[in-house]
Amino acid sequence: MKLNKSTLAEIPIDKPSYNRDEIGIGIVHFGVGGFHRAHQAMYVDCLLEMGLATEWGICGVGVLPADRKMAEVMAAQDSLYTLLLENPDGSHDARVIGSIVDYRYAPDDPEAVVELLAAPSTRIISLTITEGGYNIDNLGGIAGSAGGGDGVNVFGLVADALARRRDRGVASPTIVSCDNIEGNGDVARQAFTTYAERVHPGLGEWMSTHTRFPNSMVDRITPVTTPDVIAVLESEFGVEDQWPVAAEPFTSWVLEDDFSDGRPPLEEADVLLVDDVTPYELMKLRLLNASHQSLCYFAYLAGYRLVHDAAADPLLAEFLREYMDSEATPTLKPVPGIDLPDYKRTLIERFANPGVKDTIVRLCFGSSDRIPKWLLPVVRANLASDGPVRLSAATVASWARYAEGVDEHGEKIDVQDQLADTLVPLARSQHEHPTAFIEDTEVFGDLASQPRFVEAYLWALDSLHRNGARATLETLLRKETT
Repeated sequence: MKLNKSTLAEIPIDKPSYNRDEIGIGIVHFGVGGFHRAHQAMYVDCLLEMGLATEWGICGVGVLPADRKMAEVMAAQDSLYTLLLENPDGSHDARVIGSIVDYRYAPDDPEAVVELLAAPSTRIISLTITEGGYNIDNLGGIAGSAGGGDGVNVFGLVADALARRRDRGVASPTIVSCDNIEGNGDVARQAFTTYAERVHPGLGEWMSTHTRFPNSMVDRITPVTTPDVIAVLESEFGVEDQWPVAAEPFTSWVLEDDFSDGRPPLEEADVLLVDDVTPYELMKLRLLNASHQSLCYFAYLAGYRLVHDAAADPLLAEFLREYMDSEATPTLKPVPGIDLPDYKRTLIERFANPGVKDTIVRLCFGSSDRIPKWLLPVVRANLASDGPVRLSAATVASWARYAEGVDEHGEKIDVQDQLADTLVPLARSQHEHPTAFIEDTEVFGDLASQPRFVEAYLWALDSLHRNGARATLETLLRKETT
């Protein structure tokens, strides 16, 4: 049965009992991908099901060419989609999510999107635009920020809308980043206010007084939707969904309670509202996200292609535990209400969930954004405190080895990274010039001049070339325990 508004009543799985026609748009979200649909939209759906958020429906907005496909699917399915939970025992739970009540592809009608953002009813603008999406200097020309074509981008659309709100005497919305960046709210504040000041002089000052940018920590492993997910929905549940989303059962959202113009009662959906998200954010980024990077390059070089297979390998699991215990945990602040040993144990179990079928390639994607934000802060903190850096340096070396573009069997690696044109040649030159890769200051800053890091990095890189990934890990772990 095809999923859409007309068939919803007959869909044989959990689905909204609320009337979606009565839901107002209070949240506009940029970047409607798998994670948003498995996370924030799911939380709002929970509130709607409880009758607690009728003014907080979501309108998704796409700005990139790839978002046109999502617009087509959302139009065909009346913005409905299925969330499929992949349980560790191989079973599935499924629910139709109804909290996204509209979707706009901004390049088709940027003016309509600006007016939606400027409307008093829009009280939250949220984002999952990836770690690299906040670099406003990579957006090209600033003029015509919401004028169509290549000029359409999230920062220009929001700046134009906020200028109208200022001029009309309308309260500012809250801007909530849900991206995996340390201090994501602070990063968003810098990017949005800087861009706004460029296109509307004086707007940045108004935003500094009126616009709130709470930091948040988001956590749910959400792999790319594959044909297998679509097939499971059809075979097990009889639902034909063009673009469902699969995720692990675990989910967490910690959010600073700092809003410009109200918020839905998120605490009723088990969102943790706090004064300072920093301890939770560091815990997640330096344990979960950095551990993903610690796993993926070694795993790929060792022949693994699925995350759960790699995490079930005792050698790789031990490497992750040692990294988390000896290098990441000492850099964390106290995390109120969290049992850190249990959280770390649970992480390994989550990685090894065979139902998720997350790919190693996904974890390796965009490393030049991820490593500097998730792992290098651990390195720098330990260098400053005279703490250990051997395992983190080995992870960087495994990335450098992976970036050579050829695996241990001579097979080509398709290195997907926005800096691939720079980093791949550097990696391929490191047989003759071993520190070439880490001398890229745009990515690594001054780490190539830090003797303790360089020594550990060069040892690991040489071992990877001479002995391969498994033997390197075995030697590393022997050194850690002796």
